[in-house]
Amino acid sequence: MKINPRDSKELYRINERIRVPEVRLVGDNVEQGVYPTREALRIAENLELDLVEISPTATPPVCRVIDYQKFLYQQKKRQKEQKAKSVKVVVKEIRFGPQTDDHDYNFKLKHAKNFLEEGSKVKAYVFFRGRSILFKEQGEVLLLRFANDLEDYARVEQLPLLEGKRMIIMLTPKKVAGAAPKKEPKAEE
Repeated sequence: MKINPRDSKELYRINERIRVPEVRLVGDNVEQGVYPTREALRIAENLELDLVEISPTATPPVCRVIDYQKFLYQQKKRQKEQKAKSVKVVVKEIRFGPQTDDHDYNFKLKHAKNFLEEGSKVKAYVFFRGRSILFKEQGEVLLLRFANDLEDYARVEQLPLLEGKRMIIMLTPKKVAGAAPKKEPKAEE
């Protein structure tokens, strides 16, 4: 893993680049406290480690005695773990026409339930073509019926809204309701 020297300068100041009169020193095998910068550098050199400025905005700035490459590795590892833990929101789209039949409606409803159980958001919309824009009330009724049928699985994030030739509704999965029924049957077995 190569580290660009220009990038490392921008991230943290190390050793002689620290230009403040005194620093708060932390780290392993170091007596913690406030030291003049020269003395802190001497302590780091005696331990054959680097003096790394962790918190430059503190008064006095906080520096750690640590191997700089190891410190950068730990920072990258921590960032990678945070990125992995973050939840990625997936939005699934379901398209209706203003005069969607019951069979098609039920088929799309079943798919929406599956998407919501997976934890995805659902964006349902009615697409109006040509003169069918005259039936926008039918589209709104259809979307409200859709949201009502999914009330056990989702909550409405955005009510039906006409954007150009589309009327859109956004549904977000209910976390508590979706997770509880799956756990109960396992406990009974």
